[in-house]
Amino acid sequence: MRSVSPSTRKIWRVIDLVHWAENYFSSRGFEKPRKEIEWLLRELLECSRIDLYMRFEEPIEKQKLIILRGWVQRRVKREPLQYITGTAEFYGLPLMVNSSVLIPRPETEKLVDVALDVLTSTEDLEILDIGTGSGCVALAIAKEKPTSTVTGIDISKDAVCLAKKNADKLEISNVQFIHIDILKDVQMEKVDMIVSNPPYIPVDEIKNVMEDVRNFEPEIALTDYADGLTFYHRLAKIGSRLCKSGGCVLMEVGLKDHPKSVMKIFKEKGYTDTTLIKDYNGDPRVLKVRVP
Repeated sequence: MRSVSPSTRKIWRVIDLVHWAENYFSSRGFEKPRKEIEWLLRELLECSRIDLYMRFEEPIEKQKLIILRGWVQRRVKREPLQYITGTAEFYGLPLMVNSSVLIPRPETEKLVDVALDVLTSTEDLEILDIGTGSGCVALAIAKEKPTSTVTGIDISKDAVCLAKKNADKLEISNVQFIHIDILKDVQMEKVDMIVSNPPYIPVDEIKNVMEDVRNFEPEIALTDYADGLTFYHRLAKIGSRLCKSGGCVLMEVGLKDHPKSVMKIFKEKGYTDTTLIKDYNGDPRVLKVRVP
């Protein structure tokens, strides 16, 4: 049981693997070792957590053991579980993810909630998602607002490609994804709403983020390589050119002084109707700006 991975020479039941991995991950400093193996086994066996425990006595076939062994070896190097299995869930949607996109965060679901609260009209609306990544925000809004048209843009061609695959897999047709560098190009039709979760970690703080994030997630999706405010300055500058009068710009913001700094940027550009909205942890994480 001290080996780096379960041997394929013996028969392993689900319960055996849970016990082995719980000890193994615990010995390597993982805070929630059972959740680690539960995640991997659920993906391996394509079942829910409840079903997993109903199948405790089930033996695992050799080929699946080989896959699991590779996954465990990757995880002990702190590679995120979502990259290992290639899957993540966001707003109830099963998404494909890889190392070219940021892993969707539960707190970003608040951005979608606020967008849906604002989009009360049943009319055909145009929504622009800037820095779409895996397409998680754009797809969630498009799914909930099927009469609207959502466009997701990103500087990464790989991200745009993956977002398109997610749209196809989920059969969401009222969304499109385009490769655009918003810091340089604004040749687009005006929309009713802009949503964005831009890179906002200051470059000098990257060294302080979790090892799983720092070593594996795309740096270009985490930081602007400056003070964490570059994209907000850009959105404040072009917001009225991209968004119709009376429309909204919704943005996820960081912690500590970051929300107030972003709000100040927009107020200095003449946006007087600005509101900070708290997430489910009580932190102000979404800034809503009304375009005059």
